[in-house]
Amino acid sequence: MKFFLISDNIDTQMGMRIAGIEGVVAHRKEHVLEELDKAAADKDVAVVLMTEKLVELCHDKVYDIKLNRRRPLIVEIPDRHGNSGISESISRYVEESIGIKL
Repeated sequence: MKFFLISDNIDTQMGMRIAGIEGVVAHRKEHVLEELDKAAADKDVAVVLMTEKLVELCHDKVYDIKLNRRRPLIVEIPDRHGNSGISESISRYVEESIGIKL
């Protein structure tokens, strides 16, 4: 079983390639949907990593796969342009847990 990346950013693709994860860079919705269909049809692909921007672009298709198929697992990852609010979540967690505001 392998991972596959669908990214809108070449830097993300290069970083994942260094980690041994192959993938594609796509910007148009049609291209993203085509690559997602290919990855879903590939029996060897267990996990598809997608950048936040592309998940938003193809929200309906991504959630259809998540809800109606056993595989692949689709994981949304932030990229350098992402706005997932992860740092805000961590700061809030620290503040609530130990009372220190970061």
